[in-house]
Amino acid sequence: MTDLGIPSSGMFIESASYQVKKKGQSTPGDVFLSQKNMSGKRIISVLSDGLGSGVKANVLASLTATMLSKFILMDIPPERAAEIIINSLPVCSERGLAYATFTLVDARYDMSARIIEYENPSLFILRNGESLTLKKESIPIERKNKQTGPQNETLFISNLAALPGDRIVFFSDGVTQAGMGGAYPSGWGRDNAKKHILSAVRANPSISAAALARTLTQAAEYADTGGPKDDISCAVVYFRKPRDLLLITGPPFRPENDREFALIFSEFSGRKIISGGTTAQIIARELRKTITSDNAPYIKGQPPPAKMEGADLVCEGILTLGSVAEELSGGAQEVHSNNPCNSPSARIRELLLDSDRITFLVGTKINEAHQDPDMPVELEIRRNVVKRIASTLEEKYMKTAYIRYI
Repeated sequence: MTDLGIPSSGMFIESASYQVKKKGQSTPGDVFLSQKNMSGKRIISVLSDGLGSGVKANVLASLTATMLSKFILMDIPPERAAEIIINSLPVCSERGLAYATFTLVDARYDMSARIIEYENPSLFILRNGESLTLKKESIPIERKNKQTGPQNETLFISNLAALPGDRIVFFSDGVTQAGMGGAYPSGWGRDNAKKHILSAVRANPSISAAALARTLTQAAEYADTGGPKDDISCAVVYFRKPRDLLLITGPPFRPENDREFALIFSEFSGRKIISGGTTAQIIARELRKTITSDNAPYIKGQPPPAKMEGADLVCEGILTLGSVAEELSGGAQEVHSNNPCNSPSARIRELLLDSDRITFLVGTKINEAHQDPDMPVELEIRRNVVKRIASTLEEKYMKTAYIRYI
């Protein structure tokens, strides 16, 4: 098992985003990057909005977000980092401007956060269902070429001593300017954004960072009748207790380990998935549980799930996990789409991404059904599929994954 890097208080930092592209564009002009640095016990999250939209804006925003996160991880002073970035961005050949706004949150597991804002809408700090006001230090930025950006530029820096449950919500101007010239002549604005996120948190105090970012982005998109007139992005950093999940798959190598296998499942504190018919039968037998199925039709080629007391999901094994591996590798935006989670693989995906620490308990007995040389090449054996899922969760989604074999 790997060290979580979480202090004894058991706090966790969830960082997530959601965005929609400007109508007619194939590439978003907003870029969100989040980087975990467990040696320093911190997570750097940056949302940058490039000038304009499309590919050129994406280049500006990508450079800004990447450079800024690296500079802050190197502990370069924010004002120096900002000056280096704004003076090194490529200049747009059409408009003669090099300009990308940004908001950076440097969140640490000691429950502190440093926030750096440049030209993005002012962010919100949510605590106990209310919006908290932070004192901000303003620092003027010196741009060498006055023609490549705003004339008077200011960096705002603030510090937060976070409490459990605190959320930092930040977004691009696509949120505040949504509906401008239409339903909202001056734009949807910060007040409407504030009302929406406070309402969402009060309705669901445990709403995840990903879900909160999604609901604000979609509300702004709805205000922009006729399709988004700009890129709309929201990001959330959430200080909370970690959510644990156990995914158990495959029978133990030795039958005498069946009891231990079942007890690990029974005693685990958190949500639980059983992936595999034989696996479910072993646990049901050892714990004297009953498995029930509803004979529903197959969904996306996957057998329907079953039910068992104590399990959040019971489903088929290797085929379903193979689908999960493929779907997770597609990226966060695809995973957090509006498509309903009506297949077993989609439900597993949802549970995995709504958890922070995922333990895979993998039985190592070979299932002869999957050793048929006529089976598709893509059908990897169970252990490799689990390794692939765990690796994707850690690298793409900043989860902590354990794998235990039995």
